[in-house]
Amino acid sequence: MFAFLAVALGAFGAHGLKHLISPQALALWHTAVQYQMFHALALLLIGLLARFLPDSRMPGRAARAMIAGIVLFSGSLYALALTGIGKLGMITPFGGMAFLLGWLFLLVAVWKAE
Repeated sequence: MFAFLAVALGAFGAHGLKHLISPQALALWHTAVQYQMFHALALLLIGLLARFLPDSRMPGRAARAMIAGIVLFSGSLYALALTGIGKLGMITPFGGMAFLLGWLFLLVAVWKAE
C-alpha cells in the first residue's frame, strides 16, 4: 500500500503540483516520496524476514516504527509542501527518529537470528 501510494504521490507531484507549488515545496514533496518508497520496500523486507523469524518480536516492532516514520516524516513533508505551514516541520524529526528506531529493530532481529 505504501509503495503504491509513493508512486501515485510521486506522479501527482511531478504532474499535478508542478505548476501549483514552489520549487522548494516540490523538493519537499520529492523527499517525502523518496523516503516513503525506501521504507515501503523495507517493510517488504521485514515481512519476509518475519517469516524466517516467527519467534522474534523485532520484525513487528521494526514494521510499526517504519509505518510511524512514513506517517510522521513523509506525511508532515506532504502537508508542509501543500500548506506552507512551517510549524508542520516540527513533526518531521519524530518521523526520522521512528525510521531510525525501525532500522535498529531490524538490525537487532538479524543480529539475534545468528
